[in-house]
Amino acid sequence: MDAATLDGLTTAEVAERVANGETNAFDADTSRTWWSIVRANVFTLFNGIVIACFALLLLLGHWQDALFGFAAIFNTLIGCYQEIRAKIALDRLALLHAPRARVRRDGIDLEVAQGDVVLGDLLVLRAGDQIAADAVVRSARGMQVDESMLTGESDAVDKTPGGEILSGSIVVGGEGLAEATKVGADSYANSFAHEARSFSMMRSELKRSIDRVLTWIGWAIGPVALLVTNSQVQIHGGWAVALKDGSWRDAAVSSIAIIIAMIPLGLVLMTSIAFAVGAARLATQQVLVQELPAVEGLARVDVICLDKTGTLTFGDIGFDADHPLDITRPGVEGWRDALAWFGAAPDANATARSIGDGHPVTRPLTAQRSIPFSSARKWSAVSVAEAPGTWVLGAPSLVFPDAAQIAVEWEGPSAENGEASLADVVRELASQGKRTLVLAHGDAALDDAHVDAERLPQVSPVALVTLVEQVRPDAAQTLSYFAEQGVTVKIISGDNPDTVATIARRVGLEVEEGIDAQTLPDDVDALADVLERSTVFGRVTPDQKKAMVTALQSRGHTVAMTGDGVNDALAIKNADIGIAMESGSAATKAVARLVLLDGQFSHLPGVVAEGRRVTANIERVSMLFLTKTAYATAIALLFGILLLPIPFLPRQLSLTDGLTIGIPAFFLALLPNARRYRPGFLRRSLSFAIPAGIVVGVALTAYSRIAGEAWGVDLDHVRTGATLIVAFLGLWVLVLVSLPFTWIKAVIVAAMVAGLGLALAIPFVANFFKMTLPTGDALTLVWWISGAGIVLIGIVRVIQLSWLRRTDPEA
Repeated sequence: MDAATLDGLTTAEVAERVANGETNAFDADTSRTWWSIVRANVFTLFNGIVIACFALLLLLGHWQDALFGFAAIFNTLIGCYQEIRAKIALDRLALLHAPRARVRRDGIDLEVAQGDVVLGDLLVLRAGDQIAADAVVRSARGMQVDESMLTGESDAVDKTPGGEILSGSIVVGGEGLAEATKVGADSYANSFAHEARSFSMMRSELKRSIDRVLTWIGWAIGPVALLVTNSQVQIHGGWAVALKDGSWRDAAVSSIAIIIAMIPLGLVLMTSIAFAVGAARLATQQVLVQELPAVEGLARVDVICLDKTGTLTFGDIGFDADHPLDITRPGVEGWRDALAWFGAAPDANATARSIGDGHPVTRPLTAQRSIPFSSARKWSAVSVAEAPGTWVLGAPSLVFPDAAQIAVEWEGPSAENGEASLADVVRELASQGKRTLVLAHGDAALDDAHVDAERLPQVSPVALVTLVEQVRPDAAQTLSYFAEQGVTVKIISGDNPDTVATIARRVGLEVEEGIDAQTLPDDVDALADVLERSTVFGRVTPDQKKAMVTALQSRGHTVAMTGDGVNDALAIKNADIGIAMESGSAATKAVARLVLLDGQFSHLPGVVAEGRRVTANIERVSMLFLTKTAYATAIALLFGILLLPIPFLPRQLSLTDGLTIGIPAFFLALLPNARRYRPGFLRRSLSFAIPAGIVVGVALTAYSRIAGEAWGVDLDHVRTGATLIVAFLGLWVLVLVSLPFTWIKAVIVAAMVAGLGLALAIPFVANFFKMTLPTGDALTLVWWISGAGIVLIGIVRVIQLSWLRRTDPEA
């Protein structure tokens, strides 16, 4: 490729391609589209049933009994509003923090939005970059690309001029220039963006459990509706009589009342709202939620893996000191100039640049051959024209695997007679919390064989360079929070294990020593055993980080992984909840479910707390909705079999639903709740809802048989008495699921009791809901049956909690 072409496109050429639509712009939102939100909230099976019943009541002239339809419409609008509001907030954050691409135009390197890359642009690629478009390499210096997120192959691939690179892959070593050949929807990554990168629902037990309940109800509602409708028609004299005198209309109204009661519409709404509000709340804390159900996943986390750099410490490493080992040997007098070259090299990473801060260039060196740094081998090498031989900078244990056998001059505590092993010196410095690199020199220069095989010539240690990291002031408090909440912390770092252990002790973790990842077993079970026993791990490779996450998951743990570097991307992708720092690479942020946009580690407790609040509250309110479904089903079966008239109108059930479930559930779903989520949501909810619903169903059956059948109380009084029994028992269920009580919960319950009292006391309201209080023995019966129901439901709750404590110690 000639020099002119290496200058990239001209401004005029870019404008021409933009005009032709040859840009990388592609609509692959990380959140749901507006239409998908509306579709999910509006076009559902149960909304269809509700609207059909609503329309039928309007046609029959019973608009007062169609209140549930207005409530369903209102609920749908609230659900859409909350999710769209969350989408707008999340999309705004995603836009502000969208990944950038580096291009060369008119010979000048520029940063542009990935969508502004055009066909033919010259991409300037460096380690850590995510490739914005499919391209052909035009020049490269040791460039290695990780295509695992696209192909599943974990090994980095060497790229040379003429080689193809795919959008979405990551540069993990070296640097290069590449010409964009496919952009926008034509690029490889975007060809499956709707499946791989668009909004996708992660595994959600809450959603899955609720969908299962809705499926059961969907299968049951048809037969139950036929049973109830037939029984109500038979009560009116049979189908022939009902069709002739029009009494079928009353039968239809009664049937609709029980059918609507069976559908837990509000539970779906509350789940959607809780997720959306949780994501919106996190957005105010500068936490971008890339998938709404990730809020639930946060609550299940019981192990969090932290990369030391960028989480426990600030990412900017500072130069500390040089520690000469053998600078009198001939040929190494220019060792400081060599450090300056590594620090100023075009492809220098953050660590090398920090060394450059302490070694400004005073005598420029010209590289003849070099091997760029790789996170897998953890060293880089160069041969320069100004001095013979090869300079190497890297991790001591990897440059010198036999460091324990190499003696160097040393005056520190580990020395004897002015000498110590290189391994002991490194360990001594690491114990002080310092990160250590070795500068080595060999007499032989790099040749093509060394470069191609990434193999070093014979070298000897010249000096150690120490770097220091500043511990985040909020790290200790954050880790203390996790300890209090029962979340186990694992520190997984690519640094020296002694250095990592020292940092861990500085932030309050009780650890004796770090585990060198080079000694870790490959077997998943054996690795899981080590992870269960130990806390700090150093010298961890990217593949090992992924393996460690997998090993922890194999033991039933829900794992969160935080990080900011390219070497964290695979582990973050495979964790249950991947959390990336804004300062991290584009690739890492692309696969994370959460991004800490201001990079504040101290947000993590709030993130976990928000997840716990959402899921614990959804479980709490689910008991209200599922209890209603249970007693509605019980009433339908008992009254259908016994041929009893349904003891309330739809409007009366709308009143009790609003006071005992709908209104309080909305507030309960948004209250603080720090309980850690545990598997078995549906089992716990139904273990209370079903027996409690049966109690309510039996209580209403007994009341209707005694008051309506045996005593001949008129239907209006029976309906009011039945409505009161449902209201009293529903309020008692509300009290039980609200425990332990707080003043806010007490206010909510008191307000609902007051609402019931006003519905009975205000003539207009009482007339609208056809509330006519029974008198005498009928009213006494209401109190006795309500009291018996309260006692029985209380016993059900005690038995359920006792059973849960036996089967689930954390309950």
